[in-house]
Amino acid sequence: MAVLRCPDNPIITPADVKPSRNDFEVVGVFNAGVARLNDEVILLARVAERPVSKHPEIELTAIYNHDEKKTVLKEFSKDDPEIDLSDPRITITPEGKFLTSLSHFRIARSNDGCKFTIDPTPAMFPQTPYESFGIEDPRISKIDDTYYIDYVAVSPAGITTALAETKDFKTFDRLGLIFCPDNKDVTIFPEKINGKFYAIHRPVTPLFEKYEMWTAESPDLLKWGNHRHLMAVQPDSWDNEKIGAGAVPFRIDQGWLEIYHGANEKNRYCLGAVLTDPEKPWQVIARSATPILQPQTDYEI
Repeated sequence: MAVLRCPDNPIITPADVKPSRNDFEVVGVFNAGVARLNDEVILLARVAERPVSKHPEIELTAIYNHDEKKTVLKEFSKDDPEIDLSDPRITITPEGKFLTSLSHFRIARSNDGCKFTIDPTPAMFPQTPYESFGIEDPRISKIDDTYYIDYVAVSPAGITTALAETKDFKTFDRLGLIFCPDNKDVTIFPEKINGKFYAIHRPVTPLFEKYEMWTAESPDLLKWGNHRHLMAVQPDSWDNEKIGAGAVPFRIDQGWLEIYHGANEKNRYCLGAVLTDPEKPWQVIARSATPILQPQTDYEI
């Protein structure tokens, strides 16, 4: 299977995105949900930003405070032996763990899917107590005339999946949490199958250290149950450590095609494909033995 990269890659970089406030800097723009609205391709991109510290010995992190309805900053001394800064994504303190960046969603618009114009302000920003460490990794499923956005909400309570809806990408209505912690990589099938909604999700089981893909069904997109194990990691393969859903599944003649991500023990991420039954999406028909897209360029290391 040939997957061709856009010759203008990377299509969006942190330098292309304006921070949400003057004392922040954008450190990442990635994991975008994608949809088509009229003649436009819409990306709902995760933008990770962090406060800029004016003092080299001070580490700053941003948290959304639901009670105060605003973003607050916390300071940590880099000289404090009880502060662990070894992972650039996380600050570990006696008080607990904090993310070094706070993520929101920003809209990028394109007529051709390669050249994008990025909105100057956030489309969705952390708002609930379950989003105090940020909102991440949106996926968009258009069902009838509504775009349903499932996304990761992160807080000290855990990594959860929330749902929002929009018809125009101007206003967004939050519908609440749909999967408990720790769960992410959720993607919702874009139509009912035999009268039910289906989703792929990735719960984490710390005891057995499983990062594998499951399906669930729902009558209304809010209440999910009848969970089934969809597929496992493949021993001695490119996806032997972790797997999770990527794109929204799409229908082809043979069934539902899902592009998923997989990682090996060296944390090398690639993309693969899995085909599931058209009427029983929890049953795998075929799965790619080798990646359909793997790191090759300097921006994919």
